[in-house]
Amino acid sequence: MSNPEQAADGAHPAAIAQPAPTPPKLDPVYYNWSNTFSIMMGRMTGNRDVELEKNYFTELDATKAESICKRCESNKDYLLQYSPIIRFLSDEVYKLGGDLSKDNILCRMCTNEQSGGFSLDYGILLCANKFRNRGHQEDTMAHEMVHAWDHLKWKVDASNLRHQACLEIRASTLSGECRFAREFFTRNQWSITEQLQACVRRRAELSMMQRPQIKDEAHAKKVVNEVWESCFNDTRPFDEIYR
Repeated sequence: MSNPEQAADGAHPAAIAQPAPTPPKLDPVYYNWSNTFSIMMGRMTGNRDVELEKNYFTELDATKAESICKRCESNKDYLLQYSPIIRFLSDEVYKLGGDLSKDNILCRMCTNEQSGGFSLDYGILLCANKFRNRGHQEDTMAHEMVHAWDHLKWKVDASNLRHQACLEIRASTLSGECRFAREFFTRNQWSITEQLQACVRRRAELSMMQRPQIKDEAHAKKVVNEVWESCFNDTRPFDEIYR
């Protein structure tokens, strides 16, 4: 079982439990043509003002929080009803005694660089302001549902790095987030040979590097390699990699 103070996929329970946002008053200091121009030019020339960008887009998200979360909720309801992979994983979680529904799959605004998270005690967090489109949200929901299935199926130790690496390998493999079209069109990853394996490795290693027990990139790669063969080839609850 995951530590209730730290969700298995990096989402703190406080982020899941918080109420839906209310829009703040607009602070005009970041919303003028010169700041927008500075941000765009900085990105093009490489001379970026990271603090300006962070403040600008954080406030922009906050002013649109209500509409962003409504869009997330609408997509969530649609996917729970019509997405084949989401419906399948919901049913498989239910068979193990779990229940994932609109009541414990929650859309919230997030400040860190993640699109979702899972806690066995609280449910699934969807970072509404991080989704590019409904397809991205579907991949994230599927990723977190694979985590939910794994936690219900096996005794997962939150402090065991091999367990955590296996969770990330399986979720990236089975959710569809590493399929060729997603990598090619949204992440500029153009490799043809073993594209799926390369994507899963990269995402699992990045996820592991967010954990305080991981010393560096080499350590993350080592842990992922230790469990790679068994976890990548284990497609349960699917018969094979779905997409």
